[in-house]
Amino acid sequence: MKKNKPVQEFIKELHKVQGRDELLDFLEQILTPRELEEISHRYEILRLLEQGYTQRDIAAKLGVGIATVSRGARELKKRTGI
Repeated sequence: MKKNKPVQEFIKELHKVQGRDELLDFLEQILTPRELEEISHRYEILRLLEQGYTQRDIAAKLGVGIATVSRGARELKKRTGI
């Protein structure tokens, strides 16, 4: 992904955050509860894929659609070759 100026600024702000509580406060300020949940699911999907869980098991475990898990699997494959 090409990092445009807003993305670069966002990353710069993330680097300023210190500690778990401050990070959560920051994310809650800029994301809706639904967006924060979706990002968390995306992270969990990648983590479970790396641990060898099947896409179907992940979808059932997280209560998300198989298409959501498949998208995560494609991204993981592009980045890591897994």
